[in-house]
Amino acid sequence: MDFLGKFKRTGYCAAFSAANIGQTVSVCGWVQRSRDLGSLIFMDLRDRTGIIQLAFDDTTDPAILEKAKTVRSEFVLGATGVIRERSSKNPDIPTGDIEVAVTELLILGKSETTPFEIVENCPTAETTRLKYRYLDLRRPDLQKNILLRNKVTKITRDFFYDNGFIEIETPLLMKSTPEGARDFLVPSRLHKGSFYALPQSPQIYKQLSMVAGFDRYMQFARCLRDEDLRADRQPEFTQIDLEMSFVDVEDVLGMIENYMSVLFKEAIGVEIPTPLPRLTYEEAMDRYGSDKPDTRFGMELFNLNEIVKDCGFGVFENAVAAGGSVRGITAKNAVSVLSRKEIDKLTDFVKGSGVKGLAWVRWTDAGVSSSFAKFLSEEKMQALLAAAGAEQGDVVLMIADAKNALAQSVTGLLRCEVARKLDIIPEEKYNLLWITEFPFFDWDEDLGQFVAMHHPFTSPLDECLEYLETDKARVKAKAYDLVLNGIELSSGSIRITNPELQARMFKLLGLSPEEANAKFGFLLEAFKYGAPPHGGIGIGLDRLLMQMIGADSLRDVIPFPKLKDATEPMSQCPSTVDAAQLEELGIQTAVPAE
Repeated sequence: MDFLGKFKRTGYCAAFSAANIGQTVSVCGWVQRSRDLGSLIFMDLRDRTGIIQLAFDDTTDPAILEKAKTVRSEFVLGATGVIRERSSKNPDIPTGDIEVAVTELLILGKSETTPFEIVENCPTAETTRLKYRYLDLRRPDLQKNILLRNKVTKITRDFFYDNGFIEIETPLLMKSTPEGARDFLVPSRLHKGSFYALPQSPQIYKQLSMVAGFDRYMQFARCLRDEDLRADRQPEFTQIDLEMSFVDVEDVLGMIENYMSVLFKEAIGVEIPTPLPRLTYEEAMDRYGSDKPDTRFGMELFNLNEIVKDCGFGVFENAVAAGGSVRGITAKNAVSVLSRKEIDKLTDFVKGSGVKGLAWVRWTDAGVSSSFAKFLSEEKMQALLAAAGAEQGDVVLMIADAKNALAQSVTGLLRCEVARKLDIIPEEKYNLLWITEFPFFDWDEDLGQFVAMHHPFTSPLDECLEYLETDKARVKAKAYDLVLNGIELSSGSIRITNPELQARMFKLLGLSPEEANAKFGFLLEAFKYGAPPHGGIGIGLDRLLMQMIGADSLRDVIPFPKLKDATEPMSQCPSTVDAAQLEELGIQTAVPAE
């Protein structure tokens, strides 16, 4: 392999054009492919910006030509030459009109045959690509994603700097506090038997920053949660974390709306109209069956309680009588897609979500057929179809349950599943909206009591304070979520800074003064010394990027992600450690160390 020596790159591969014809340039990169035609050799040299063709012909020094014959795909090269017009142009790449007639060639790194081809949309199994993630990241489509991530990061910093925010780094080793998920724990060598926790979020420290007088805080915060993974979840993730003093809900929402408008315009050229739409939690659940609704398509939920409460069909009547509901959706012009066989699949789908079954009506050219038609009079069936907004060619799907929330949520899941089957979800559309006025408490069926729906520093709405002890179901929070295309991007709230109110909240959440002090004493102590009113939000950077590019998984926008079982095939972590390390930490494990 050759040494760089005095060789200096003059530009990236995709930086040159026909305007540079006649200039001598030096480029570096990886060989995408090499075509040896005997007296002619052409190579596509690739770097993170794109590809440029290297040309070797009868004008090339014979020694350089012989060296070029030894080059294979993924060799690392440095090449100097004169830019000239290509005889065979390639309109598919920006540099397709030119090539570099090579006068100097350096082989800077040789490559064995790679486990898979370095191309866009590589068909190789993801587990193999993640094992060789450093090769996977050479692929142009993944490099574009990571470069967009970098661009979004810069735009974000610039926006919040311009709006008076101060970037503050908060600790990665902190006290374990409950935030709704399991902590990753780090044993202390100096204090055996004690543990640090890796932060689920910088919540407490960013609130302390407000007490310290840094009235606008931001951070690209690394957050870690030991929870089961999904396509939109990783054990470690990046959060655009924000906190503001002397604000109310409108101030926070307005700031984020301005940020989203600027970000989408500068990053991907998309206009986001503001102000963003808003739905209360109650409205979202009623219309979409979800607190993170995808509003790119219609097919909203309807409520059939009044029509079916005495219809003669026991499944419907019993659900209404028990205080539940009958919810439905109408799939327009869907009879050709939603056959009886497909409806059976949808029935299995909703049963897997906790309900007992799926009722349906199909309105074909031959007339109306239904899974429950024999129980309803013609008058009731017509009233049901009218309430559903159904016409010939439509399919009406309904779920009944004694638990209203379950009927809503499962119908919401069904809505999205049907939309996918009908292929009615528009791509390259970005529907952002706010969900506000979340319930402060959530009823836990297993415990038979109300439990907190948010972290303990979330403030209730002022008009709900009188119901804290007497009617928890009526209490709403000064909390807000930002939703994009059915994905929750961020959550935030206005915080409690009144010590008396905070004490009431801890008591309602089942925390004694001693327990509250043990968990949050240092924050409560800080609030005694002049805490400004404040609120904030955390925006999931990974989820945001995933939606921007229309990726199916967070792994497409994270350089070195984990699999669903929280392992990393490349480094094979997590791994065991030797007994000496455990002994030094004062730890014994149930599984013997290797």
